[in-house]
Formats: sequence, C-alpha cells, structure tokens
Amino acid sequence: MQRAALFGSGRDAQMAAGDLGELLVPYMPTIRVPKSGDRVYKTECAFSYESPDSEGGLYVCMNTFLGFGREHVERHYRKTGQCVYMHLKRHVIEKVPGASGGALPKRRNAMLFLDLETNGDLNNDDFEYEDEAKLVIFPDHYEIPLPNIEELPALVTIACDAVLSSKSPYRKQDPDSWEEELQVSKHAKTLVQMDNGVRIPPSGWKCSKCDLRENLWLNLTDGSVLCGKWFFDGSGGNGHALEHYKEMGYPLAVKLGTITPDGADVYSFDEEEAVLDPHIAKHLAHFGIDMLQMHVTENGLRDNNIKPRVSEWEVIQESGVKLKPMYGPGYTGMKNLGNSCYLSAVLQAIFSIPEFQRAYVGNLPRIFDYSPLDPTQDFNTQMAKLGHGLLSGQYSKPPMKSELIEQVMKEEHKPQHNGISPRMFKAFVSKGHPEFSSNRQQDAQEFFLHLINLVERNRIGSENPSDVFRFLVEERTQCCQSRKVRYTERVDYLMQLPVAMEAATNKDELIAYELKRREAEAARRPLPELIRAKIPFSACLQAFSEPENVDDFWSSALQAKSAGVKTSRFSSFPEYLVVQIKKFTFGLDWIPQKLDVSVDMPDLLDINHLRATGLQPGEEELPDIAPPIIIPDDPKAPDIDESSVMQLAEMGFPLEACRKAVYYTGNMGAEVAFNWIIAHMEEPDFAEPLAIPGYGGVASAGAAGLGAIGLDNQPPEEMVALITSMGFQRNVAIQALKATNNNFEHALDWIFSHPEPEEESESASDVMDMENNANANILAEAGSEGPRIKDGSGRYELFGFISHMGTSTMSGHYVSHLKKEGRWVIYNDLKVCASERPPRDLGYIYFYRRIPS
Repeated sequence: MQRAALFGSGRDAQMAAGDLGELLVPYMPTIRVPKSGDRVYKTECAFSYESPDSEGGLYVCMNTFLGFGREHVERHYRKTGQCVYMHLKRHVIEKVPGASGGALPKRRNAMLFLDLETNGDLNNDDFEYEDEAKLVIFPDHYEIPLPNIEELPALVTIACDAVLSSKSPYRKQDPDSWEEELQVSKHAKTLVQMDNGVRIPPSGWKCSKCDLRENLWLNLTDGSVLCGKWFFDGSGGNGHALEHYKEMGYPLAVKLGTITPDGADVYSFDEEEAVLDPHIAKHLAHFGIDMLQMHVTENGLRDNNIKPRVSEWEVIQESGVKLKPMYGPGYTGMKNLGNSCYLSAVLQAIFSIPEFQRAYVGNLPRIFDYSPLDPTQDFNTQMAKLGHGLLSGQYSKPPMKSELIEQVMKEEHKPQHNGISPRMFKAFVSKGHPEFSSNRQQDAQEFFLHLINLVERNRIGSENPSDVFRFLVEERTQCCQSRKVRYTERVDYLMQLPVAMEAATNKDELIAYELKRREAEAARRPLPELIRAKIPFSACLQAFSEPENVDDFWSSALQAKSAGVKTSRFSSFPEYLVVQIKKFTFGLDWIPQKLDVSVDMPDLLDINHLRATGLQPGEEELPDIAPPIIIPDDPKAPDIDESSVMQLAEMGFPLEACRKAVYYTGNMGAEVAFNWIIAHMEEPDFAEPLAIPGYGGVASAGAAGLGAIGLDNQPPEEMVALITSMGFQRNVAIQALKATNNNFEHALDWIFSHPEPEEESESASDVMDMENNANANILAEAGSEGPRIKDGSGRYELFGFISHMGTSTMSGHYVSHLKKEGRWVIYNDLKVCASERPPRDLGYIYFYRRIPS
C-alpha cells in the first residue's frame, strides 16, 4: 500500500477510512487502552532525556506505554516486535505581528493536549506552544495524523484518547503512594500584579482583617496579608485569605515565613491545592521581597540586609559575583524537582569519578541492549541514562549565535532546553523508601549511602564502581577493668568527622556575638553581624582518633558489665575518601539542627597515621563469648500467654515446646512463637519442660542458644524470628543483627536506614549475594574471602564538596563544587558556572582522590 493512500480527503475519504482500518487490523491485538494503574510515559524517553520538546519528538509504545526518543525507538521495535507508536511533538511557534503591531497567534491546533511543563524562559508575547500527535507504524514509518476519529477503528481511537489525556506517571495516585509532586499553577505565567505601591516588611506581619500574627498568606496579586485556614499545613486561622479570594478572585498566595532562596509555599485558591510558581522570585520582588535575603524562621523572616556577605546562602551559592556559565560534556545541570537538590549534588559528584563513568556510560550500549522490557524499573539502565545525560554534553549547549543581528535577537528569546530532569531516576531509586520517595528535603549523606547500597546490589561485571569508596575500619574495644581487648573489622564508605566546637579559635568573638544577639532579640532590634565558629581541621581529625566510651559495655572477661572504650582506625584506605563533617545534631525537640561552623578543610590530606596496627604484643584478647540472656529475678512464676500456647499445641507440637516458644519470644504471639519452634524443633531437649534460673532449674538449651552463642556464629534464632515476624525478610534480619552485634533495637534501626527492594527472593543464592554486597557498617565475617577493597596510600587531594544551606537536613538547599580541568565549577541545580570563590570551609561532604605514590 502506498503511503499517500493513507491521507485521502474529499471523495477519497471513504476509501482512506477503509484503508486505515485494513492497515491496522494486524496490529489490533498489540494496541491497548491504558487501565487504572498503567503509567503512560509521554514526557520522557526511557533511555535518554528526549521529550516531545526535542527535535525528534517522543514515541510512546501503544502496548507498554513507554516513551522512546528517535534514537531508541528502533531498539524497542527490534526487541519487542511492537509496531504501533504514538509520536508526540511540541512545537514552539513564533507569533505573527498583526496590523496594529501586536502579535497574532499562528496556530493549526489551538489545543495543548500534552501534560508537559512549559518553559519558563519563553516570552509569551513572541512565542507560543503547539502540540502535534500522530500514529506511526514500524518498520515502514506509516504516519496517521491525530485526531482522526472518523477514519480509525473505535478501539484505536479510545486508546489514543486515553494516552493523550493521561496524567503524568509521577503524579500522586493515592494517599499512600510515593508521588507527592506539586504541579505548576496554571496562573503562574499570566498572573496580574497590581502597581499599588505595597511593600512587604521582612517581619512584624499581621492579618489585615484580624489580629492573627501566624499562618499568614501574602496574596500575589494585590499584596494583601491575610490569615489562612484549611490549608495543607494544618495550621489554624480565620479564613480571611480564602474570603478575600472569593470576593476578589485573586488566585495565588504565598505563605509568609516559608520564603527562602530555594522557593516558598504557594497555594492556589482556584486550583484548591498547593502549587509551584516558577516565577515566584519575580512575583515577590514586585512587593519588595528579595528571596536571596530571606531565611525561614519559626514566626517569619529574618532580614539579612545588614551584612549580606556573611549569609550562608549567598556565600555558598556565590551570589553577588558574576559567574561564567559552563557548557559541554560534564557541565550539565539538573532540574530541581522540589527539594531534590540533595540528589543532584550527590550524583554530580559521583559521575565526576572515572570509575563510575566507565561502569555506566562506558558500558551504555551493553546495558541498554540487555535492559529488561521495562527499563524504567532497572537501576543500571537508569544510572547509564543519567550518566550519559550529564557527561555527553547533549543537554548542555551554549546559546546559538547567528551572523545576523535580527536572528541573534530572536535566539535570545527562544527557550533553551539545557539540563536534565532526574524525575524517572528519582522515582525508581526512591521507590519503597519512606523519606526519599517524598517531596521533603533529605540528608545528602544518607542518600549517598542509599545510592551506594543500590550500586552494590546491582553489580555490573566482576567489580562495582562503589569499590572505590569501600574501606575497612578496625575497631579496638578495651575493657577498662581487665585491660583485655577485642579487635573487629567493619566495612564503611565514608569518614565521619565530629565538629570539635571546644577547639574554636575565635571563642571570644563567639561569646560577644551571643550576648549581642540575645540583647537584640530582647529589644526587638536587628540582629548583629553573624560570627561563625572557626574550627581547625586538625581538631576534628584529633576528635575522630580519640577513644570514646562504650555505653552499656559487657565484658566477656568479667562476665559482667564494665567500663569500656573504643578507638577506630583504618585497616585500609580507599581509592576515593568521602569525608562528612558531622554538622547536624538534635535539639531538645528532636528536630535536626545544624552547627553553623567554618572548618579549614585542606586541599591535601594525609591520614597515614590513622592506619590500623592490629593486636599488639602484650595485649590479651577478650574471650569470644556473647552476653547471656537476662532473666528478671521474679519470685512469681514466668508470665506465659496460655492462649498462644494452646494455639501452637493444637497444631500438634508438644505442650512443653509450645510453652518454651511463647516464653523465649516474649509473649509476642503464636506466629512469632511458631517461627521459634521451626528453628528449634531438631534440638534434643525440644520437648523438655521449661527450666528457668531462679526457679530451681537450669536454663534449657533454647535459652542458652540465645545468650551463649559465639560472636562468629549466626545470630540467635530467637532474635531472627522476632524480626521476621515483623514482616522483614530472613536474610535482612540476619544481616542487620550481624551488623549490630546482635542488638535487637539497633538491628531494627539498621533495617530502617538500609531499605531493601520490595521483592526479595529467599533462595540461598540471593542470601549469599545480599551478604556479599552488604551496605556500610556490616561486620566482616571470619573465614570469608572478605570485602573488595582498593588499599593504598593515605594521601589525598580534594576534588569536590557538597554544601548545605539551611538550619537542618529537613530544609534548605544543596549545591556541589567540583574541580574539573584545573578549575572549580559550581553545580546549583540547572546552573553550572565557573566558580570564583569556592567556599571550601562551609562544606558538608568532601570528596578526596588518592594521590599516586
């Protein structure tokens, strides 16, 4: 059939309709209508960052609903045999000047049917968007324009309509799902602001209709400050902001007290939800609010205009300095999805390391060829995609220049599609994690370990790129009374340095500042210039190497609790050393707080003196015995849940075995006790009566099994049963107990800080794989081949650091500085510029590379 026959019109229309129906018949079984729960990826390619905005548009498979750029759609066709795709393209159309001089729209289709974000740099007076859709049949690339309701079979029409009208796959599906993405308000671009001379002061606000001074909202149209009610943050008010909207129709308001250089909380009365306003800086500036000068406080904003040069936000972001934009491979920015800067900062640093570049970008063709049918759910595919996006230079191109001035002027107004959006990557790596899957700010250090955990579990070949971070820590624990010692090793991926506040070199200035600050707050005067504690790096390193007390230490030499101290040293030095400055502590309200300090981090670092030495001559080791189970000395008979005992007995187990099972699992129910029975039913005293010390007998073998087990053996089965009864996998329970020396409470904390995938196999091979690829803080098992390490010299050179702005890990903003091609570069979301004043002393996480010997 000739392609021209597909596009008949007029008297040929009837024949064309029949031809279309006949053409699509062989493919009808492969065309699906999206059901509830199907994700339609019509905004981004699964293998690249091509989108309908890209030159080649996007192809959406009409069976899997995965999106593919022009470069990758052929691969999907060859791999799956799927022939029918919907091609989506968004055009930027220049408006044609009218007779009166104004711009007139030049549209073929006035409908914007793609659920895409519009480009904030687009000048709406000169340009507009136009969306185009068509069906494409491979391999001959037959094209059928859409909509084409009369000519297409009903099923195809319904499927096409469902795809076009589908929402973003990252939108919130249900209250418990991981997507919590705010959408850009439809009013953000066209918001009209009154020139009424209103200027908002930096503090001291009050509702203009009542006396409330909290939960205040600034209307972005007329500058009214009014109290809220019924808003997403749950705080109270008299609803005057909503009443004002109903009376005047002004749709957008920003909550005062939430404005920072990173954004603000914006609410749309018309859309009845919290929204994003890409133009919030401009809208606030209209009323005299400079976002760069605003910090979140409990009751409002603090004016930092007195000495802006000391503002953490400005120093770290190098505000006030004209920075030269950088373009090309390795200089690609990442879009902030709403508090996703922690992810971007870590990934920029990770992909500046050659081993990660080779593992993912160097192996990109092989990874893509062997990716599963749904590449959006494959870690290595998403890492390769992101690495290529950052390093190829394809998404970091300088503005186009033209020989003609007129063309140059036009190019200045056209939107530049630079940078990548890590939306698909974040959706996958955060899946199932209660924190990273949210839209809240997170700790970059925790995400770094989470990412390393994923890299470990998704090995490419014989080595993992994360091997460059891995090192062994020797922990020497000494009983202060017997003087005997125990040496253990654990795996770690970063060095955590405490902040030695007592070593501050400007103590007198700090004391004077604190007195002035308190006086200013009491008198309601502007705060004095900030004085930041200056901490020598050598003091932090010394604090790391000093012995620390071991809480609740049990000495196997004394068979009793005793005082103990622990020191840590490096059994090996990694290829790349990651150093975290432990700036975050907890306040009295258990909210994380940050120590605002300056640490003089060195460009060159030598920690060879921290090399571990092992057991020294004259030292005597502690016996390899774990603490016994502690049974309270109660004159009454042991408390045993008889109902659970009877439930187990009815299953056919011996009554005494059932009593022991319920007792040794702490009366936590029949299900937990059942797990104990399964683990102990082969023991010779399984059906013997329960015997407890203090009641005229000796503890049974079951009790001994809980307490007298050696440190090199498996964790106590009772503890494993308790953890698995809570819904965790058995291999995870074993791993957690080994990592925490069989401490039940610590094991639970370990599990929650080391989330596992939703689906885990319990086969022996999977268990071995998990134990071989364990995350940080896992004890190295005796007799095993040991963890993979790259030992060498302890001399390092600084090549990058991640900085945090804000008062805690729950808020603020992250940026990264990386040394590339001999100069420092700042990565601040989409902005990538040559750094003029890298703030090395204000960093949070530092990246060092080993200096070759």
